[in-house]
Amino acid sequence: MVLFLYGSDTYRSSQKLRELVANYRKIHRNSLGIYDFDFSKDIPFSDFEKTFFSQSLLDEKRLFVLRDTNLNKAFKGYFLKNQKRFLDTEDIIVFFEKEISGKDKLFQLLKKNTKSQVFEFLTGENLRQWAQNEFEKENIKIQKQALAQLVKYTGSDLWRLSGEIRKLILLKKGEKPIQITPEDVQVFVKPQIDLDIFQTLDFLAQRDRKRALSLLCQHIEKGDAPLYLLTLIAFQFRNLLLVKEKYLSLGREINIFQLAREINLPLFVVQKILILAQKFSFEELKQMYQKIFQIDVKIKTGKIDPQAALEIFISET
Repeated sequence: MVLFLYGSDTYRSSQKLRELVANYRKIHRNSLGIYDFDFSKDIPFSDFEKTFFSQSLLDEKRLFVLRDTNLNKAFKGYFLKNQKRFLDTEDIIVFFEKEISGKDKLFQLLKKNTKSQVFEFLTGENLRQWAQNEFEKENIKIQKQALAQLVKYTGSDLWRLSGEIRKLILLKKGEKPIQITPEDVQVFVKPQIDLDIFQTLDFLAQRDRKRALSLLCQHIEKGDAPLYLLTLIAFQFRNLLLVKEKYLSLGREINIFQLAREINLPLFVVQKILILAQKFSFEELKQMYQKIFQIDVKIKTGKIDPQAALEIFISET
């Protein structure tokens, strides 16, 4: 049996994988039949081949977890050429792919011939319901406004959202009854500023300086340091320049998965950057990045106040 888990939401796909492994352990008395191969770590393909095609010493099905096989050309080529041997196996194979294109031959084969499950980022009501369920598992109540605020602060990153939920529960432990309020979220959970920075940059691309400045002022009022905000903006402009340069050189042939690995950023962030990069010319991005660099020098030499520098940058962009 071959199973295929894939998608950008690695939190839920990882949970599903742990569930499959746990179920295998319940059925089988030991874990000697579990093999985990992470192909993102450049392991020799021969190691997997010898193990998979060797005679099992156990009189039971084995479980093979194959991670990021899409990144290993030797595995992909061998699997596509000998697909029948794999698909007809009596063992259990779980493909766990974080990033794989729908146009990829391996993806198409697995999607057509296996039991597959996709895990996309949760949004809107689905995201709020997921968070609500996590609190209910611990018999904890959270006010509706607090839940909405928590989801707004963390976005679709379930790794972070689950961590914030555990933190809130631990901080409120001992209270009877435990109830999470909007004040708790505001005090203990820091907003996901990076995603708001994208919105700020989008306002700049639209030449809507008033809304861009208003958004940044909101963060300053909440306690975010102007220099920290400027650093985030500089970081994203650097990424915009990198993506814009790649886009101009490759055009429609750009591979977003490869690009995400090259600049070491999550796929959903690269997708946002790619959309945003098309709203600026390459020269505009260069000029803005140089301006940020000049402002940074002036701040560090005491020639200008950080908040004033940030406001000037937004006003003149």
